[in-house]
Amino acid sequence: MQCYTELTPPTAVTHSVTVQLVPGQGINLAVAKASLLQIFKTKVVSAELDAPATLNGANPTKASTAGRYDSRLVNDDDGFEASFLGGDNIAARADRANSAKLVLVAQVTLPGTITGLARIKKPSGSSSGGADCLLLSFRDARLSLVEWNVERNTLETVSIHYYEQEELVGSPWVAPLHHYPTLLVADPASRCAALKFSERNLAILPFKQPDEDMDMDNWDEELDGPRPKKDLSGAIANGASTIEDTPYSPSFVLRLSKLEASLLHPVHLAFLHEYRDPTIGVLSSTKTASNSLGHKDHFTYMVFTLDLQQRASTTILAVNGLPQDLFRVVALPAPVGGALLVGANELIHIDQSGKSNGVAVNPLTKQTTSFSLVDQSDLDLRLEGCAIDVLAAELGEFLLILNDGRLGLITFRIDGRTVSGLSIKMLAPEAGGSVIQSRVTSLSRVGRSTVFVGSEEGDSVLLGWTRRQGQTQKRKSRIQDVDLDLDLDDEDLEDDDDDLYGEESTSPEQAMSAAKATKSGDLNFRIHDRLLSIAPIQKMTYGQPVTLPDSEEERNSEGVRSDLQLVCAVGRGKASALAIMNLAIQPKIIGRFEFPEARGFWTVCAKKPIPKTLVGDKGPISNDYDTSGQHHKFMIVAKVDLDGYETSDVYALTAAGFESLTGTEFEPAAGFTVEAGTMGKDSRILQVLKSEVRCYDGDLGLSQIVPMLDEETGAEPRVRTASIADPFLLLIRDDFSVFIAEMSPKLLELDEVEKEDQILTSTKWLAGCLYTDTTSVFADETAGKGTKDNILMFLLSTSGVLYIYRLPDLTKPVYVAEGLSYIPPGLSADYAARKGTAKESVAEILVADLGDTTHKSPYLILRHANDDLTLYQPYRLKATTAGQPFSKSLFFQKVPNSTFAKAPEDKPIDDDELHNAQRFLPMRRCSNISGYSTVFLPGSSPSFILKTAKSSPRVLSLQGSGVQAMSSFHTEGCEHGFIYADTNGIARVTQIPTDSSFAELGLSVKKIPVGVDTQSVAYHPPTQAYVVGCNNVEPFELPKDDDYHKEWARENITFKPMVDRGMLKLLSGITWTVIDTVEMEPCETVLCVETLNLEVSESTNERKQLIAVGTALTKGEDLPTRGRVYVFDIADVIPEPGKPETSKKLKLVAKEDIPRGAVTALSEVGTQGLMLVAQGQKCMVRGLKEDGTLLPVAFMDMNCYVTSVKELPGTGLCLMADAFKGVWFTGYTEEPYKMMLFGKSSTRMEVLNADFLPDGKELYIVASDADGHIHILQFDPEHPKSLQGHLLLHRTTFNTGAHHPTSSLLLPVVYPTSPSSSTEVENPPHTLLLASPTGLIATLRPLQENAYRRLSSLAVQLTNALPHPAGLNPKGYRLPSPSASASMQLPGVDAGIGRNIVDGKVLERFMELGTGKRQEIAGRAGYMVGTNGGVNPAGSGKIIGNGGLSLMGLRNGLHGQEGGGMEWEEVRGELGGVLGWSGLGYF
Repeated sequence: MQCYTELTPPTAVTHSVTVQLVPGQGINLAVAKASLLQIFKTKVVSAELDAPATLNGANPTKASTAGRYDSRLVNDDDGFEASFLGGDNIAARADRANSAKLVLVAQVTLPGTITGLARIKKPSGSSSGGADCLLLSFRDARLSLVEWNVERNTLETVSIHYYEQEELVGSPWVAPLHHYPTLLVADPASRCAALKFSERNLAILPFKQPDEDMDMDNWDEELDGPRPKKDLSGAIANGASTIEDTPYSPSFVLRLSKLEASLLHPVHLAFLHEYRDPTIGVLSSTKTASNSLGHKDHFTYMVFTLDLQQRASTTILAVNGLPQDLFRVVALPAPVGGALLVGANELIHIDQSGKSNGVAVNPLTKQTTSFSLVDQSDLDLRLEGCAIDVLAAELGEFLLILNDGRLGLITFRIDGRTVSGLSIKMLAPEAGGSVIQSRVTSLSRVGRSTVFVGSEEGDSVLLGWTRRQGQTQKRKSRIQDVDLDLDLDDEDLEDDDDDLYGEESTSPEQAMSAAKATKSGDLNFRIHDRLLSIAPIQKMTYGQPVTLPDSEEERNSEGVRSDLQLVCAVGRGKASALAIMNLAIQPKIIGRFEFPEARGFWTVCAKKPIPKTLVGDKGPISNDYDTSGQHHKFMIVAKVDLDGYETSDVYALTAAGFESLTGTEFEPAAGFTVEAGTMGKDSRILQVLKSEVRCYDGDLGLSQIVPMLDEETGAEPRVRTASIADPFLLLIRDDFSVFIAEMSPKLLELDEVEKEDQILTSTKWLAGCLYTDTTSVFADETAGKGTKDNILMFLLSTSGVLYIYRLPDLTKPVYVAEGLSYIPPGLSADYAARKGTAKESVAEILVADLGDTTHKSPYLILRHANDDLTLYQPYRLKATTAGQPFSKSLFFQKVPNSTFAKAPEDKPIDDDELHNAQRFLPMRRCSNISGYSTVFLPGSSPSFILKTAKSSPRVLSLQGSGVQAMSSFHTEGCEHGFIYADTNGIARVTQIPTDSSFAELGLSVKKIPVGVDTQSVAYHPPTQAYVVGCNNVEPFELPKDDDYHKEWARENITFKPMVDRGMLKLLSGITWTVIDTVEMEPCETVLCVETLNLEVSESTNERKQLIAVGTALTKGEDLPTRGRVYVFDIADVIPEPGKPETSKKLKLVAKEDIPRGAVTALSEVGTQGLMLVAQGQKCMVRGLKEDGTLLPVAFMDMNCYVTSVKELPGTGLCLMADAFKGVWFTGYTEEPYKMMLFGKSSTRMEVLNADFLPDGKELYIVASDADGHIHILQFDPEHPKSLQGHLLLHRTTFNTGAHHPTSSLLLPVVYPTSPSSSTEVENPPHTLLLASPTGLIATLRPLQENAYRRLSSLAVQLTNALPHPAGLNPKGYRLPSPSASASMQLPGVDAGIGRNIVDGKVLERFMELGTGKRQEIAGRAGYMVGTNGGVNPAGSGKIIGNGGLSLMGLRNGLHGQEGGGMEWEEVRGELGGVLGWSGLGYF
């Protein structure tokens, strides 16, 4: 069987909502990406530090890396009000000088498809401290209520509600549940929420209000008598629980026909503002909307007030005769109020009294409706798929974003409390009216002047605006500007307006007049931040990374470029782009040279000694890290020569590289450098040798030597690792002792700090580090030290206990965690594992800030013996009692990381290489590499741990061989780069590419904007160029020369329908620029582009790689669709001056018209260089003739529309997928030319994509349908029910949720092999790469029988052992959806025998467990479990002569006793084979 693994997270934003979820963070932004829920907060940064938003999805932190940030939350009301109390013009200055940025707080992968989000405000006296709940709706009528658990620092489920029971939806004439979209809406005052599901069902979930509170905090026994007793007997159906601990009341389901008998065809509904009781507006009809039946103006808008206690409703108003193209109800806040009805051609506002005002936005409105509308038809707008949100409610301004991304302004004219009209104005491009490039799926108001714009077709952005105001108007608006002191969130605006007849402190007229003081300026929009998206993925291909021949870049990039790169056509419309993906970081090489003796690099920037005459003055201040912008000046290099002699050298850094430095007091023969850095505010350079510590001044004059000598015993322990945090130094020595020193600020000399705590002297220490706490995560709240940087010392004992000391206090540790070596999911000071629980060996610990210039946060990083990494994020709880100790408030939460380190290459090594391999290479903290605050892992699996403000930490490997030395490198010629030396003896000065993003998807992604809707992409290997098939929209012109319709020539309309017109773009693989364009005929659409190896000569049988293009000509429903096949070659031409890449051009070789049917798919077929063409209802084999025609030689009749054609290369076995009639498995023979049908699937299956998946001698067919199911089929003529193979066997069905695979690539699996195993495999393994419209890339891998049994058993055990977010069931999620399976015929003869595809998403969570739980679950799943739990105590690896801790020793210790480690290595090996990009290392 197979394993399905998701390689990248979904990136298409489907829903968003602002919610005050996490206490103390102001307003959060909840973003749903199909099955991924992300929670963000916002942060204001200085605009000078903010990189301009780019279109290529690059990391936005690249422009600038230095400066001071305003950490105040962008939507914190108190912060805003305080900032506006300052001097004149601060408000206007803040808009110009600041940018809002998104910062990820949490993300949760859900085993379900999110179909709606809603904010539920809790009563102010609730236990959550006033934080809100988040209500999620899922496909097939399910609701989950979640809230933030402060103690566990994560989301937890409050309740689950299911409404998919048969009695609710089981009418015989009603379609299955999955045919109807679900709609979740919430009352603005959070009194209830409603879920519309099936055709006419409405589930109501009421929420408790303060006046219902059973605690009655305001009860006065003297006045009100004795307090009544609480009734604790109440239990709740649909989530049974006591009244006391639930924020909701019992839910119930209403048929919409119970509200009103005429609600037969509901279109949309929304809860309205400004009503005392929950009030809902419903847009519906008694007839089905139809353009062909002549129906007109038959929609009705009705408003109902709900009585939640009586489960009854009252009709308030009804407006009839509305246009039938209305599709949405938008509830508007005060002072506008009422509802805005959105149609394709008009906007209509209905106020609380039923009065209507509308505007027509295009000339078609007059033909579609007789409803009274104001004429603005000259705007020529199409409102399908538009989005509307509040811009300034007091001004009656609302933001309109069309489906092509253009911005408009809807302005309501308000007289008193009534709306007298509305108008629409489109924004000019120079005012930011075209900054959005794709259709919008959600709008969420985040701050005072920012809104989040979510999109499924391109990058989602944080959009901000400013008003250009005159100086006098600014002063007036300073006094009373109601647009400045609120987050104008839809729900927030209603906090004080729940009572329709309540008293108002300010009259609407006063509010309006105050607000209009700000209206004098025009709006100007700009993008503050963006979320990278590669959705939807239209097509995938692969190509070779190329550079200009014989260029310096080509020479430098040798050894650090991948063999292939994955290229995807992503996005739609103006947001279309090519996404170039690689698994590892491909560094940008500045310089490359031989440096075989290098074993360690340290670059430093030190201040020159200050003359004594200036000592009293204030000198320049700089931090430990290079934030002052100064370049590095010196580089200390640890060397081992060919004879094994260890030395250290110092080099002066130049703009392009470095040169040897002589004439200083630096002594190369002093020994091997273990660590180097600066101390004393960059006044001293520190060199830590194995036997001593040397201090130099800024000119490398020796100022102090501190020997490693134990005066009591006379022993000279050798330094193993060191950590520097000015003014402290920590050394871990080979006798497991620690040495702690402090540099005096005046004398600038190192003095050993007395170890007052006996634990420091009596305990054996394995690893440790110093950390400067800049974010106050580890701050001592009881001491009240303010914002002064704390320096903490983290020590790991050989028994696996973590100690934290707050320097300089060494009297006692402030935190002790006994359970670190058990690797628990959550670590606290009082964590205790069960007796006998297995421990895991930890080789190194490091605490470092990870992030970018926008946001950094500390992480505790554990490095295991096999170079795997475990990351913990620290968080604090507020002290519940005065004087609560630090250890009770600090917790560590494990961060998901399923990346396994690469195993060292198995090659014969000599003694010198063995000596190098045994040297311990510690992790390196880097404060600024291309804007990233990161950690580098050296060794055989070189990797960076990267994180941006909008992502969680990701471990990305560095392309190339193992690394034995690395340091940051910041010079004029290499800004914020790094230098490293690999195991082949090559040193490189490099940068992380700033035009790529890494942490968002966990791989390198570079987006190349195309700007036109991209349908397909193909790579042409001989020229190393890419051909992109695009479609651009243009107005449709009726044929003027039609003999049957003479009147067409006289047509004169301005508002014409838009149709696609195809074009081919030839892109250079070197510069990624368009070097040639070929336009198709009007109304001709490109459907497929493929690179085919075709025979071009019948006499010589010469073969050539050519580009084949399939198109469709569609000129309306009354004319038949025709198709064309084009064959292009890429010819050499004379390039343009200075542009050597323009030496290629598309040359037409053949063109064939297909009289009936479009050409929808192309493929190679057979061994003679022929092509298989899916044309209309036929699949035809054609050969290219020398006269430029395509000769048909064989065909197969199909049914409706062929969506996919694939051939197993060179075999003649073909697969054809029909859009409605399933999958056909055929064979093609060449003598004679013939196609024959072997077998086919069920005739009722909508197949989007189909492909082969070979598994040894078995051949499987993988088909994906329109419901998101993957079907595994097999051809087996010997099966008794297959009718001699005419029916394909159905092995299993797997549900992918919203991630429908619409494109696939069959790829070989290649593992690193040792030189001895060079024999060719008869049936090499393959994997199937799948891409979906949500931007998710997945893989389907065949498994051997024994591995399948173990992994499927492991997945079952994990499903039972792990908590699942939102109360969802991962196993049920992967089964065919009940409503779909009830109506779905099996795609073939059922031969599944109860087997399912293994869910890799569940297997990924294996690493979330602690060591003991992992061992227990692995044992139950059938893996070998050793008696020792798989590890020896940490530190039992041998210490070898040079004082370095041996990773080999640790590995030997790991497997040393009774084979105990074998079970973990076995699990790790099998998980590593199915998770991530295993076997696809050529990317």
